[in-house]
Amino acid sequence: PGGSSLTFSFIWRWKSWENGWLTEEVKRNYLEINSLQNLKESDKPSKDYTLSLVDKINFQLNKFFYKNIGKKHKWTDRLIWSEEKWINYVSDDRVQSYVLKCRGDLVGFFELIFHTDINEVELAYIGILEEYQNKKLGSYLLSQAIIKSFNQKINRVWLHTCSLDHKNAIYNYLARGMKIFKKEIVKV
Repeated sequence: PGGSSLTFSFIWRWKSWENGWLTEEVKRNYLEINSLQNLKESDKPSKDYTLSLVDKINFQLNKFFYKNIGKKHKWTDRLIWSEEKWINYVSDDRVQSYVLKCRGDLVGFFELIFHTDINEVELAYIGILEEYQNKKLGSYLLSQAIIKSFNQKINRVWLHTCSLDHKNAIYNYLARGMKIFKKEIVKV
């Protein structure tokens, strides 16, 4: 305590002591895509992979992916959620969750939140389990999230990512045709 900076890393993280607490500055980017025509779609990896809509009563899948993918990326806000809060979230008509499997084994997921009042979709979470990473599956999963969103006749899909997320996340979003519309630095 009392010092200023501890480290500065190549992924835009700045750690410092503030009021006796270690804080970190994180670079956050907001990205969007406004038309399915702008999507640079990634092909399905093979016929062994299936993507399916999660049954709304199965909150455990969302919780599993959130905890297992998020542990390396400091996804923490939902770790304190009760079962009731998880159930209420996944049961919300505005939320759709999809799971990618390979020959029945869990691979990855994404969560879409439909904001019908403003005709857009927020891609709340997307991720691939570690043992399936670096196989271009994130490109396919993102493509499908965008397609599923625009199939609901919306005008925009957006998300935010930060320097704590997988190192290839932002490159995947940009490669699929998304554009950065806002940048900020936040303290965590």
